[in-house]
Amino acid sequence: MSDADGSPGETRDTIRERADVSTAKLWLYMGADRRLVALGVVGALFLGVVAGGFAHPKSAYPLLTDGDPMETLAQALVGSTITGVTLVLTLSQLVLSQEQGAVGDQRERMEEATAFRSDVADEIEEAVSPTEPSAFLRALVGATEQRAEEVASAVEDLDDADLRERITEFVDAIRENSEGVRADLEGARFGEFEVITAALDFNYSWKLYTAKRLRAEHADSLSDGATDRLDALATVLELFGPAREHFKTLYFQWELIDLSRTILWASLPSLLVSTWALLFFDPAPGGVAGVPFALLQAAAIVAIALLPFAVLLAYILRIVTVTKRTLSIGPFILRETDRNVALETE
Repeated sequence: MSDADGSPGETRDTIRERADVSTAKLWLYMGADRRLVALGVVGALFLGVVAGGFAHPKSAYPLLTDGDPMETLAQALVGSTITGVTLVLTLSQLVLSQEQGAVGDQRERMEEATAFRSDVADEIEEAVSPTEPSAFLRALVGATEQRAEEVASAVEDLDDADLRERITEFVDAIRENSEGVRADLEGARFGEFEVITAALDFNYSWKLYTAKRLRAEHADSLSDGATDRLDALATVLELFGPAREHFKTLYFQWELIDLSRTILWASLPSLLVSTWALLFFDPAPGGVAGVPFALLQAAAIVAIALLPFAVLLAYILRIVTVTKRTLSIGPFILRETDRNVALETE
């Protein structure tokens, strides 16, 4: 967070600090294992049906044997499962279509990727930039920290004590954030959400904004060396933005492919249970611990039949949450929390 005079001060670097929701809700949206979230949804559906059966003034057994309510429900569940699987296959085709193209298009993609890797290699002062996404991002974060240290060294003899203190605080904030992000990226493999969440915890947009603002507002007070160091810092931060977006896009494609495969497998028990209920469902009399067997049967059928929906909800919840928090690239303000900080710096 920046002070009223524009000093960097306390920053909201991690996505948890920038989020406007509770820690538990953010963990549910992003951090939790998607399989556990799907099982939680299935469990909630099961308990919801059981609770609804208890709340109804009439007993569950006569409700399920009067007419054919389960047959009607099973028909709807079979139809919704088939429709859902069809939509998933369409989604898979959409993802795969982005990887198809003429040889000229593929060559252009290759040239752009090679040029970007070359630019990054120049900035991190390596002959070749890393190939692993986690190592690639870690190298950019490390280069950012190094450029920030060079900025601090360039203003050690600055006459303006207030400006020197502001830049020192800015460098300290970069150092602290960089060390945490590099530790999180260490050993992380692509396909795991840890790579993306670590990248999201590096608030490059505010660092870029602050570096450019210090450069613009204090050009007369800063030496040529300090100005060049701020420009070099901004250059590295400008490379981190498209790198993060590129790996985020690849991760989304990876997740959507996993989602398609998981839903296809989940649809098998869903169709099996729905078909069994349609053909052979026969409510059992009696109960256990005061819960009618018929109600437990109906709740289990509903929960298992809606398993593909639970899987879809779990995966899409993470994808849309990350997308919402990374809609803009660069120092643009979309969230209310960031807008409040921006007003404090004006």
